[in-house]
Amino acid sequence: MLNFAVNRQTCNHCGHCAADCPARIIRLDEDGFPAIAADQEPACYRCQHCLAICPPGAISILGRQPEDSLPLARRFPEPLAMETLIKGRRAVRRYREENLPPELIAKLLEVAGHAPSGRNARQVRFTLVDDRTRLAGLRDELITLLRRRIEAGLPERLSFFAGLVKLWDEEGIDFLFRGAPHLLITSAPGEVATPIPDCLIALSYFELYAQSQGLGTVWDGLATWAISDLAPEIRPRLGIPADHVIGYAMAFGRPAVKYARTVQHGQPLVHVVR
Repeated sequence: MLNFAVNRQTCNHCGHCAADCPARIIRLDEDGFPAIAADQEPACYRCQHCLAICPPGAISILGRQPEDSLPLARRFPEPLAMETLIKGRRAVRRYREENLPPELIAKLLEVAGHAPSGRNARQVRFTLVDDRTRLAGLRDELITLLRRRIEAGLPERLSFFAGLVKLWDEEGIDFLFRGAPHLLITSAPGEVATPIPDCLIALSYFELYAQSQGLGTVWDGLATWAISDLAPEIRPRLGIPADHVIGYAMAFGRPAVKYARTVQHGQPLVHVVR
């Protein structure tokens, strides 16, 4: 059930909720109050647009109350601050040897969980390694599996992994996780409309919020390939469901490096359709 409710004392009959409903299932009754017919409830996207758009906060849905939401007025970052965050984001490959507080990781994931998904599926699963000792153990397991895969023969496009494993064996360079204490892997059921885009969008939200908290992140393509393509037998050990598509992995933690300014990439590639 949607538990769609309207506070008749505060509703101002503006109709914004009905006009903004993506599923177009909200109607104004004869007294001008919004309502959803019982037979229309299954069509609801569960997007909570109605709760978000109501000026007086008269609408609740899915058990969510407007007073528990953050107000938006004058609370978005200024454009220059947002530009600096986007341009100043760096891939961090040096980390402090310490775990992040569990409550901070929980907050990062809660915020990232608000990322949009195709058809509002909200099926992205965050597989988290929350302890640096545990992640070091996972690294050792993966490298052992990679050695076996190298002996059996690597696919041409991933043949460079042989050199990376040799680098670990000879110099102890952690090419998989870059010495980060934590790892996040996003996955989603293959049956949803857009599993991989959903995962990538969620990680993008996670990354920007993490960096706004002074943390470091790195899009971990090597770990993604290792888990997805070269050592998929590690998936059950990580608890990744068999019907899930892996989107990407991201290592993160407290950075051991500090950048002073943005870089200068110049203009992007743009094609204007005439």
